[in-house]
Amino acid sequence: MIDAHHHLWDPAKRDYPWLAGEALAPLRKPYQVEDLRRETAAAGVTGTVLVQTVGSVEETEEFLATAAASDGLVAGVVGWVDITAPDVADEILRLRTGPGGDLLVGIRHQVQDEADPAWLSRADVRHGIRAVGQAGLAYDLLVLIHQLPAARELVRDLTGVRFVLNHGAKPPIASGAVEPWASEIKAIAESPNVTCKLSGLVTEADWTDWDAQRIAPYADHIISCFGPERVMFGSDWPVCELAASYAQVVDLARQLTAGLSEPEREQVFTTTAQTAYGLHI
Repeated sequence: MIDAHHHLWDPAKRDYPWLAGEALAPLRKPYQVEDLRRETAAAGVTGTVLVQTVGSVEETEEFLATAAASDGLVAGVVGWVDITAPDVADEILRLRTGPGGDLLVGIRHQVQDEADPAWLSRADVRHGIRAVGQAGLAYDLLVLIHQLPAARELVRDLTGVRFVLNHGAKPPIASGAVEPWASEIKAIAESPNVTCKLSGLVTEADWTDWDAQRIAPYADHIISCFGPERVMFGSDWPVCELAASYAQVVDLARQLTAGLSEPEREQVFTTTAQTAYGLHI
């Protein structure tokens, strides 16, 4: 069982602007490999993908070193580089040939924080993402619903890049709304070079009042549009702790996929992540 999306951080070591605000105060503490090992062991997870949290090459270098020293627990790292930089290909090569570089499996930028809904349409951005694909890495799409049209055009134009849509593009679970999210998900799923993470759903629901029944329609739509062969489980730990424990998120994912066959569940919990990220576990 692979957890294809989680984070680590230490507020005493680095500033995390997105952790500001009273609502996120419970998360402003260190989360380290030892904590991850405890959570994954109890849940039956055997390998993970560690995902960047800030726009920092230094964090990526630290994550690669952490993964290399994790005794195989962290099987891959989705890092960060400045994809708008002219020398982005050189920077990716430097990371891949440095300590732990063989564990770099993807690149992500927090596009959700960009004010321009068409940021992904910029020439310099596309040049950088194309370089990610040419390096054999996946590109993780962290976007909000209003950014999905630009994301849809991107994945259609850059057919040689493997894209991974994070958190199902953050559906409006708390409000109970479906559109335009559902239509946009269906449209982007038409591109075969996109996989989608079944992750981050508990924090899109009401943090204090959620259940599988209310989340299921959104998960069902993701699985229906992409198919189990292009859906992968991710805990989004420790962000998920705002609404649920690691164990609760794993249990929720099992409930949401209960209607699938065993081979299909294996795709969601193992095979899709291995294929999308080239994991050797």
